[in-house]
Order: sequence, then C-alpha cells, then structure tokens
Amino acid sequence: MSVQLREAKVFAALLVSMTTGIIVLMAVGSNPPEAGAFCLSNYYCLKPVEKAISSQAVQSPNRWNRIEIYYSNTKAGNIKQLTSLNGFASPEDINCHFVICNGLGGNDGKIQSTENWQRQWSIKPGRSWYGSGQTIRMCMIADGKTSAPTNFQIKRVQELVEKLSETFDIQHIYYPTDW
Repeated sequence: MSVQLREAKVFAALLVSMTTGIIVLMAVGSNPPEAGAFCLSNYYCLKPVEKAISSQAVQSPNRWNRIEIYYSNTKAGNIKQLTSLNGFASPEDINCHFVICNGLGGNDGKIQSTENWQRQWSIKPGRSWYGSGQTIRMCMIADGKTSAPTNFQIKRVQELVEKLSETFDIQHIYYPTDW
C-alpha cells in the first residue's frame, strides 16, 4: 500500500510542477526571456566561417601575412550602410576585407566579406591606415567607447582570425587597443 501512496505523491508533485511551468510559459507569452551572454541557438543560425572566407578569386597561401581588426566608429551598420555613411560610391570602395555586424544593421556576429576579399585585392592606404598590401583588414561594427563589441562579434572574430591564420599561416594579428 505504501508504494501506491508514494506513486500518488510523485504523480501529484509532477502534476503541480508541470502546471506551474505551463503558467509561467503562458505568462511570458511570445516574449521569451532574453538569452544570456551567449545563445547557442542564435549562434548556429550564422553562416560558417569557412563559407565567409571563401572568395571568387584564387587564394594563394603566401598572399597575406597579417590581420588587423579595427572599429567602424559607428554604433550600427553593415557593408551597405558603411558605404553610404562614408560617402563611398559603391560597396567596392570600403577599405576592408570583412565587416562583422553587431545586430544593428546585420545579424549579430554576421561576417560580411567585401568585394576586396572576393577579388583578393589589397586595401588602399588611407589617412587612418598605412598597412601593407598583405594585411587582411576586419571592420568591427562598434565605436569601442559607447558601443562595445558584442559577445557574438568577439567570438566570430576569434573564429575568423583562427581560420585565416591557419589557412594563410599568419602570425601577426593586431587588435584595437581597448580590445
């Protein structure tokens, strides 16, 4: 008889906990709680880094010897928005190889390759950058002051740097000073 009593208590506890769970989920409705610092399901929705570094032009293993990551000095953006913000005629004029979005203009952590990367072209020296023709430049959408890089951006840049370093045997990587 005590076995039946114990089973009844377990069943009652299960019923109460399931009912409580349903009530909480109904109260939340279509507004689920925010993901923590890192949400794996959102992360897996992003395109793999391997696809992001593929290009239309042939990639030579000795073509690149360093990587530089810099801030866009904007709070939001993507390739198209950076083109218009900087007064460029077309996305081909953006002076980097990759843009890493922060969720304001493109999915958080999305890696966009520019025309420079697709054609394996060097970046032109400008007033803010005087690197070599063998530098891969990545533009992180953030200003580094009031809008810091997101966790997705940091994780994606780490993966991108790792894959490019492995592919092109790159030893020199330069991050923003307040990275």
